[in-house]
Amino acid sequence: MKLEVNIEKHFPVFRCVFDFVLDNGSCGVFGPSGSGKSTLMNMLSGLITPDKGTIKLNGQTLFDSTKAINITPDKRRIGVVFQHAHLFPHMSVKKNLFYGRNRTRPEERNIDPDQLISVLGLESLLDRSVTQLSGGEKQRVALGRTILACPDLILLDEPLTGLDGQLKFQIIPHLRRVFAEFAIPMLFISHSLQEMRMMTEKVLVMGKGTIDCQKSTEELARTTLGNGGRGYTNLLDLDSPEDLGDLLSYSWGKVKLMLVKTENATAGQFSLGGRDILLFKKHPEATSARNMLSCTVRSTYQTDWLVGVELQCEDKILIAEIVPQSVEEMNIRPGAEVVAVMKASAFQRLY
Repeated sequence: MKLEVNIEKHFPVFRCVFDFVLDNGSCGVFGPSGSGKSTLMNMLSGLITPDKGTIKLNGQTLFDSTKAINITPDKRRIGVVFQHAHLFPHMSVKKNLFYGRNRTRPEERNIDPDQLISVLGLESLLDRSVTQLSGGEKQRVALGRTILACPDLILLDEPLTGLDGQLKFQIIPHLRRVFAEFAIPMLFISHSLQEMRMMTEKVLVMGKGTIDCQKSTEELARTTLGNGGRGYTNLLDLDSPEDLGDLLSYSWGKVKLMLVKTENATAGQFSLGGRDILLFKKHPEATSARNMLSCTVRSTYQTDWLVGVELQCEDKILIAEIVPQSVEEMNIRPGAEVVAVMKASAFQRLY
Protein backbone atom coordinates (compact mmCIF):
# COMPACT_ATOMS: atom_id res chain seq x y z
CA MET A 1 0.00 0.00 0.00
CA LYS A 2 1.09 3.54 -0.72
CA LEU A 3 -1.05 6.34 0.69
CA GLU A 4 -0.08 9.93 -0.18
CA VAL A 5 -1.93 12.70 1.63
CA ASN A 6 -1.51 16.50 1.44
CA ILE A 7 -4.80 18.16 2.38
CA GLU A 8 -6.28 21.05 4.36
CA LYS A 9 -9.70 21.57 5.90
CA HIS A 10 -10.85 24.68 7.74
CA PHE A 11 -13.65 24.67 10.32
CA PRO A 12 -14.93 27.71 12.28
CA VAL A 13 -12.79 26.88 15.34
CA PHE A 14 -10.46 24.20 13.98
CA ARG A 15 -7.97 23.87 11.14
CA CYS A 16 -6.60 20.56 9.84
CA VAL A 17 -3.42 20.28 7.77
CA PHE A 18 -2.33 16.72 6.98
CA ASP A 19 0.80 16.00 4.95
CA PHE A 20 2.26 12.47 5.03
CA VAL A 21 3.13 9.38 2.98
CA LEU A 22 2.64 5.79 4.14
CA ASP A 23 4.11 2.88 2.25
CA ASN A 24 3.70 0.05 4.76
CA GLY A 25 0.76 -2.32 5.15
CA SER A 26 -0.59 -1.03 8.44
CA CYS A 27 -0.20 2.03 10.63
CA GLY A 28 -1.76 3.59 13.69
CA VAL A 29 -3.17 7.09 14.02
CA PHE A 30 -2.71 8.15 17.64
CA GLY A 31 -3.76 11.27 19.46
CA PRO A 32 -6.08 12.68 22.12
CA SER A 33 -9.76 13.41 21.55
CA GLY A 34 -10.15 16.51 19.39
CA SER A 35 -6.83 16.14 17.60
CA GLY A 36 -8.47 15.44 14.23
CA LYS A 37 -8.24 11.65 13.95
CA SER A 38 -11.83 11.10 12.83
CA THR A 39 -11.69 14.15 10.54
CA LEU A 40 -8.71 12.61 8.77
CA MET A 41 -10.55 9.29 8.46
CA ASN A 42 -13.63 11.00 7.03
CA MET A 43 -11.59 12.89 4.44
CA LEU A 44 -9.76 9.72 3.37
CA SER A 45 -13.03 7.80 2.99
CA GLY A 46 -14.74 10.68 1.15
CA LEU A 47 -17.31 11.50 3.84
CA ILE A 48 -15.78 14.99 4.26
CA THR A 49 -14.35 17.00 1.35
CA PRO A 50 -11.02 18.80 2.00
CA ASP A 51 -10.78 22.46 1.08
CA LYS A 52 -7.69 21.79 -1.00
CA GLY A 53 -4.91 19.31 -1.64
CA THR A 54 -4.55 15.73 -2.90
CA ILE A 55 -5.18 12.16 -1.73
CA LYS A 56 -3.66 9.23 -3.65
CA LEU A 57 -3.97 5.52 -2.88
CA ASN A 58 -1.72 3.09 -4.74
CA GLY A 59 -1.17 5.69 -7.46
CA GLN A 60 -4.87 6.42 -7.99
CA THR A 61 -5.98 9.99 -7.32
CA LEU A 62 -8.97 9.99 -4.99
CA PHE A 63 -9.05 13.75 -4.47
CA ASP A 64 -7.33 16.66 -6.22
CA SER A 65 -8.70 20.15 -5.65
CA THR A 66 -6.81 21.67 -8.58
CA LYS A 67 -8.11 19.05 -11.04
CA ALA A 68 -11.63 18.91 -9.59
CA ILE A 69 -11.27 15.19 -8.80
CA ASN A 70 -13.31 13.88 -5.87
CA ILE A 71 -14.06 10.15 -6.09
CA THR A 72 -17.29 9.29 -4.24
CA PRO A 73 -17.02 7.12 -1.08
CA ASP A 74 -18.56 4.05 -2.75
CA LYS A 75 -15.93 4.17 -5.55
CA ARG A 76 -12.84 4.67 -3.38
CA ARG A 77 -12.46 1.01 -2.31
CA ILE A 78 -11.77 2.15 1.25
CA GLY A 79 -13.62 0.25 3.96
CA VAL A 80 -14.49 1.79 7.32
CA VAL A 81 -15.16 0.11 10.67
CA PHE A 82 -16.63 2.62 13.10
CA GLN A 83 -16.81 2.68 16.90
CA HIS A 84 -20.40 1.49 16.58
CA ALA A 85 -20.99 -1.52 14.35
CA HIS A 86 -23.86 0.03 12.30
CA LEU A 87 -25.22 -3.38 11.26
CA PHE A 88 -28.52 -3.75 9.43
CA PRO A 89 -30.98 -4.86 12.14
CA HIS A 90 -33.43 -6.46 9.69
CA MET A 91 -30.73 -8.80 8.31
CA SER A 92 -29.15 -11.94 9.72
CA VAL A 93 -25.44 -12.10 10.50
CA LYS A 94 -24.81 -13.89 7.19
CA LYS A 95 -26.71 -11.31 5.14
CA ASN A 96 -24.83 -8.49 6.89
CA LEU A 97 -21.51 -10.19 6.16
CA PHE A 98 -22.22 -10.60 2.46
CA TYR A 99 -23.83 -7.18 1.94
CA GLY A 100 -20.66 -5.49 0.63
CA ARG A 101 -19.37 -8.58 -1.19
CA ASN A 102 -22.57 -8.86 -3.22
CA ARG A 103 -21.96 -5.31 -4.44
CA THR A 104 -18.32 -5.94 -5.35
CA ARG A 105 -17.35 -6.92 -8.89
CA PRO A 106 -16.53 -10.66 -9.13
CA GLU A 107 -12.99 -10.01 -10.36
CA GLU A 108 -12.27 -7.96 -7.20
CA ARG A 109 -13.44 -10.64 -4.75
CA ASN A 110 -10.12 -11.93 -3.45
CA ILE A 111 -11.13 -13.00 0.07
CA ASP A 112 -12.45 -16.52 0.80
CA PRO A 113 -15.64 -16.00 2.87
CA ASP A 114 -15.42 -19.37 4.63
CA GLN A 115 -11.84 -18.74 5.68
CA LEU A 116 -12.67 -15.26 6.99
CA ILE A 117 -15.73 -16.49 8.89
CA SER A 118 -13.54 -19.15 10.51
CA VAL A 119 -10.81 -16.69 11.50
CA LEU A 120 -13.41 -14.36 13.04
CA GLY A 121 -15.11 -17.25 14.85
CA LEU A 122 -18.53 -16.48 13.37
CA GLU A 123 -19.59 -19.97 12.19
CA SER A 124 -22.17 -20.48 14.94
CA LEU A 125 -23.65 -16.97 14.53
CA LEU A 126 -24.52 -16.92 10.81
CA ASP A 127 -28.27 -17.52 11.18
CA ARG A 128 -28.74 -15.21 14.16
CA SER A 129 -30.34 -11.80 14.09
CA VAL A 130 -27.73 -9.12 14.77
CA THR A 131 -29.97 -7.81 17.55
CA GLN A 132 -29.08 -10.97 19.52
CA LEU A 133 -25.32 -10.36 19.43
CA SER A 134 -22.98 -9.04 22.11
CA GLY A 135 -20.95 -5.89 21.50
CA GLY A 136 -17.83 -7.87 20.63
CA GLU A 137 -19.74 -10.14 18.25
CA LYS A 138 -21.26 -7.13 16.48
CA GLN A 139 -17.81 -5.61 15.94
CA ARG A 140 -16.53 -8.89 14.51
CA VAL A 141 -19.46 -9.00 12.09
CA ALA A 142 -18.87 -5.36 11.11
CA LEU A 143 -15.19 -6.14 10.45
CA GLY A 144 -16.11 -9.21 8.40
CA ARG A 145 -18.63 -7.25 6.33
CA THR A 146 -16.01 -4.61 5.54
CA ILE A 147 -13.32 -7.14 4.63
CA LEU A 148 -15.61 -9.19 2.35
CA ALA A 149 -16.11 -6.05 0.25
CA CYS A 150 -12.39 -6.52 -0.58
CA PRO A 151 -11.22 -2.89 -0.11
CA ASP A 152 -7.72 -1.66 -0.89
CA LEU A 153 -7.51 -0.06 2.57
CA ILE A 154 -9.48 -0.41 5.81
CA LEU A 155 -9.91 2.42 8.30
CA LEU A 156 -10.69 1.35 11.87
CA ASP A 157 -12.02 4.41 13.70
CA GLU A 158 -11.85 3.73 17.46
CA PRO A 159 -13.44 0.28 16.90
CA LEU A 160 -12.84 -0.87 20.50
CA THR A 161 -13.79 2.29 22.41
CA GLY A 162 -17.37 1.22 23.12
CA LEU A 163 -16.37 -2.19 24.50
CA ASP A 164 -15.50 -2.97 28.11
CA GLY A 165 -12.07 -4.35 28.94
CA GLN A 166 -13.00 -8.02 28.68
CA LEU A 167 -14.76 -7.67 25.31
CA LYS A 168 -11.97 -5.45 23.98
CA PHE A 169 -9.33 -8.07 24.68
CA GLN A 170 -11.53 -10.80 23.23
CA ILE A 171 -11.77 -9.06 19.86
CA ILE A 172 -8.13 -7.94 19.52
CA PRO A 173 -6.82 -11.47 18.78
CA HIS A 174 -9.42 -11.74 15.97
CA LEU A 175 -8.29 -8.40 14.55
CA ARG A 176 -4.64 -9.41 14.69
CA ARG A 177 -5.29 -12.75 12.99
CA VAL A 178 -7.42 -11.21 10.23
CA PHE A 179 -4.91 -8.52 9.23
CA ALA A 180 -1.99 -10.94 9.47
CA GLU A 181 -3.65 -13.74 7.52
CA PHE A 182 -5.26 -11.67 4.76
CA ALA A 183 -2.52 -8.99 4.51
CA ILE A 184 -5.05 -6.16 4.28
CA PRO A 185 -3.63 -2.61 4.61
CA MET A 186 -5.23 -0.68 7.45
CA LEU A 187 -5.13 2.49 9.48
CA PHE A 188 -5.98 1.85 13.13
CA ILE A 189 -7.27 5.03 14.77
CA SER A 190 -7.25 5.23 18.57
CA HIS A 191 -6.40 7.37 21.58
CA SER A 192 -5.39 4.23 23.51
CA LEU A 193 -1.67 3.48 23.44
CA GLN A 194 -2.30 -0.06 24.67
CA GLU A 195 -4.62 -0.79 21.74
CA MET A 196 -2.14 0.85 19.37
CA ARG A 197 0.76 -1.29 20.58
CA MET A 198 -1.28 -4.47 20.27
CA MET A 199 -2.36 -3.67 16.69
CA THR A 200 0.43 -1.75 14.92
CA GLU A 201 4.19 -1.25 14.80
CA LYS A 202 4.16 2.22 13.22
CA VAL A 203 2.09 5.24 14.16
CA LEU A 204 1.21 8.75 12.99
CA VAL A 205 1.17 10.96 16.08
CA MET A 206 -1.53 13.64 15.88
CA GLY A 207 -1.31 17.11 17.31
CA LYS A 208 -4.17 19.60 17.12
CA GLY A 209 -5.17 19.15 13.50
CA THR A 210 -1.71 18.13 12.28
CA ILE A 211 0.62 15.14 12.03
CA ASP A 212 3.37 15.87 14.55
CA CYS A 213 5.56 12.92 13.57
CA GLN A 214 5.79 9.31 12.44
CA LYS A 215 7.49 6.82 14.73
CA SER A 216 7.33 3.24 15.96
CA THR A 217 4.70 2.43 18.57
CA GLU A 218 7.54 1.23 20.80
CA GLU A 219 9.20 4.66 20.61
CA LEU A 220 5.88 6.29 21.44
CA ALA A 221 5.34 3.97 24.41
CA ARG A 222 8.59 5.17 25.97
CA THR A 223 7.46 8.80 26.07
CA THR A 224 5.26 10.68 28.50
CA LEU A 225 3.00 11.53 25.54
CA GLY A 226 2.42 7.84 24.92
CA ASN A 227 2.03 6.57 28.47
CA GLY A 228 0.09 9.55 29.82
CA GLY A 229 2.37 9.77 32.85
CA ARG A 230 1.40 6.25 33.99
CA GLY A 231 4.74 4.74 33.05
CA TYR A 232 5.91 2.14 30.55
CA THR A 233 4.02 -1.15 30.21
CA ASN A 234 5.82 -4.27 28.99
CA LEU A 235 3.67 -6.52 26.78
CA LEU A 236 4.66 -10.19 27.03
CA ASP A 237 3.39 -13.06 24.86
CA LEU A 238 3.60 -16.13 27.11
CA ASP A 239 3.30 -19.78 26.08
CA SER A 240 1.00 -22.35 27.72
CA PRO A 241 1.95 -22.71 31.40
CA GLU A 242 3.06 -25.58 33.57
CA ASP A 243 1.01 -26.06 36.75
CA LEU A 244 3.28 -25.94 39.80
CA GLY A 245 0.53 -26.12 42.40
CA ASP A 246 0.17 -22.62 43.81
CA LEU A 247 1.93 -20.99 40.85
CA LEU A 248 2.07 -21.25 37.07
CA SER A 249 5.35 -21.40 35.13
CA TYR A 250 5.15 -19.67 31.74
CA SER A 251 7.77 -19.64 28.99
CA TRP A 252 8.65 -16.24 27.52
CA GLY A 253 11.11 -17.25 24.87
CA LYS A 254 14.03 -18.72 26.81
CA VAL A 255 12.88 -16.99 30.00
CA LYS A 256 10.81 -18.80 32.64
CA LEU A 257 8.33 -16.68 34.60
CA MET A 258 6.28 -17.54 37.68
CA LEU A 259 2.75 -16.11 37.81
CA VAL A 260 -0.07 -16.47 40.30
CA LYS A 261 -2.56 -19.21 39.48
CA THR A 262 -5.70 -18.17 37.61
CA GLU A 263 -8.69 -19.97 36.13
CA ASN A 264 -7.74 -19.02 32.57
CA ALA A 265 -4.39 -20.82 32.62
CA THR A 266 -3.59 -20.66 28.91
CA ALA A 267 -1.12 -18.97 26.59
CA GLY A 268 -1.80 -15.28 26.03
CA GLN A 269 -0.54 -11.74 26.27
CA PHE A 270 0.23 -10.20 29.66
CA SER A 271 1.22 -6.74 30.84
CA LEU A 272 3.94 -5.84 33.35
CA GLY A 273 4.50 -2.28 34.50
CA GLY A 274 8.04 -0.95 34.24
CA ARG A 275 7.67 0.45 37.75
CA ASP A 276 6.88 -3.07 39.07
CA ILE A 277 10.41 -4.25 38.24
CA LEU A 278 13.07 -3.90 40.96
CA LEU A 279 16.75 -3.92 40.01
CA PHE A 280 19.58 -5.38 42.11
CA LYS A 281 23.33 -5.47 41.51
CA LYS A 282 23.36 -9.17 42.48
CA HIS A 283 20.87 -11.85 43.43
CA PRO A 284 19.14 -10.96 46.71
CA GLU A 285 19.63 -13.55 49.44
CA ALA A 286 15.91 -13.75 50.18
CA THR A 287 12.78 -12.14 48.72
CA SER A 288 9.09 -12.92 48.49
CA ALA A 289 9.17 -12.15 44.76
CA ARG A 290 9.18 -15.30 42.61
CA ASN A 291 10.96 -13.93 39.52
CA MET A 292 14.67 -13.05 39.51
CA LEU A 293 16.20 -12.61 36.04
CA SER A 294 19.86 -11.99 35.28
CA CYS A 295 19.94 -9.18 32.71
CA THR A 296 22.33 -6.89 30.88
CA VAL A 297 21.61 -3.17 30.56
CA ARG A 298 21.27 -2.21 26.89
CA SER A 299 20.50 1.50 27.28
CA THR A 300 18.85 4.12 29.46
CA TYR A 301 16.56 7.02 28.62
CA GLN A 302 14.83 9.81 30.54
CA THR A 303 11.05 9.69 31.02
CA ASP A 304 8.95 12.27 32.87
CA TRP A 305 10.64 11.98 36.28
CA LEU A 306 12.12 8.49 36.04
CA VAL A 307 14.80 6.72 34.02
CA GLY A 308 13.84 3.93 31.67
CA VAL A 309 16.33 1.03 31.73
CA GLU A 310 16.27 -1.29 28.72
CA LEU A 311 17.29 -4.80 29.78
CA GLN A 312 18.42 -7.81 27.75
CA CYS A 313 17.03 -10.89 29.51
CA GLU A 314 18.16 -13.96 27.54
CA ASP A 315 16.41 -13.46 24.17
CA LYS A 316 13.85 -10.93 25.43
CA ILE A 317 13.75 -7.19 26.23
CA LEU A 318 12.28 -5.67 29.39
CA ILE A 319 11.92 -2.02 30.35
CA ALA A 320 12.24 -1.10 34.02
CA GLU A 321 11.66 2.42 35.35
CA ILE A 322 13.65 3.61 38.35
CA VAL A 323 14.49 6.96 39.97
CA PRO A 324 17.62 8.83 38.79
CA GLN A 325 19.26 8.46 42.21
CA SER A 326 19.18 4.65 41.84
CA VAL A 327 20.82 4.91 38.42
CA GLU A 328 23.71 6.85 39.95
CA GLU A 329 24.07 4.72 43.10
CA MET A 330 23.99 1.42 41.16
CA ASN A 331 26.11 2.77 38.30
CA ILE A 332 23.47 1.68 35.78
CA ARG A 333 24.99 2.01 32.30
CA PRO A 334 25.07 0.01 29.03
CA GLY A 335 26.77 -3.32 29.63
CA ALA A 336 26.14 -3.42 33.38
CA GLU A 337 24.87 -6.71 34.84
CA VAL A 338 21.76 -6.50 37.04
CA VAL A 339 19.05 -8.75 38.43
CA ALA A 340 15.44 -7.85 37.60
CA VAL A 341 12.99 -8.91 40.30
CA MET A 342 9.20 -9.11 39.82
CA LYS A 343 6.38 -10.45 41.97
CA ALA A 344 4.25 -13.26 40.56
CA SER A 345 1.20 -11.04 41.12
CA ALA A 346 2.61 -8.13 39.06
CA PHE A 347 1.52 -9.63 35.72
CA GLN A 348 -1.94 -8.89 34.32
CA ARG A 349 -3.56 -10.98 31.58
CA LEU A 350 -4.75 -9.00 28.55
CA TYR A 351 -6.06 -11.92 26.50
